[in-house]
Amino acid sequence: MSISLYYYLYRFAWGSLDLIFPPLCGGCGKPGSRWCKDCQRSVQHLVEPICDICGISVNDPGLCADCERTRPRYHILRSWSIFADPVRGALHKLKYRRNMALGDALAAQLSEFALSLKWPVEMIVPVPLGKKRSQERGYNQVNLIAHPLALAAGIAFVPNALSRIRETRSQVGLTKMERRVNVGGAFQAETTRVNGRVVLLMDDVATTGATLSSCAEALYAAGARDVFALTVSRALAHHGLNSA
Repeated sequence: MSISLYYYLYRFAWGSLDLIFPPLCGGCGKPGSRWCKDCQRSVQHLVEPICDICGISVNDPGLCADCERTRPRYHILRSWSIFADPVRGALHKLKYRRNMALGDALAAQLSEFALSLKWPVEMIVPVPLGKKRSQERGYNQVNLIAHPLALAAGIAFVPNALSRIRETRSQVGLTKMERRVNVGGAFQAETTRVNGRVVLLMDDVATTGATLSSCAEALYAAGARDVFALTVSRALAHHGLNSA
């Protein structure tokens, strides 16, 4: 996949706004850019070897203990960064402080990683919010990253292909098993949109992967040919289950 013309136009539009409204860095607050060079260089990445399926760092090549015990429904999960500053701060500003311009800024750096995976995906589908959370926030922060990423890859962005059919508790503070039960059967995919297609499922942060696995289950049930998963960040064990 190569960078599309539409993506260059999209980035030009955001760059023009930056000239009119000079931004602050979403990671460190430094004036001049939405995502400064220092923060770009400070992004922490998962150390290899990583699990063949969920992408978490492991001692030996192969599968992690969790994936050996219970294989997730997605084909492969990869995360661009570790859920630590400066990315953690930027995601919180995007999610809770309505700094929507950060979606494009993070996608610009994430796109290089995503394209390097060379996955044969045909569309990007973001993990949806529940109705209540969507009404409170007014937007899905994942869309703000997934859309420019789809433009960069030259593939379809299909935000309505997946929906929550059941409101769920926040995953914060829940154990791995509680998270799995909490989101089990909570999603439904549109057959007309995903049938026979290879889907890139996207979220901002993965902790246990329970939400992504449940979404993948719904996509396969609607006829998706394959489901790959990508997140901006991955919360590690020492972050605890309160991190994402």
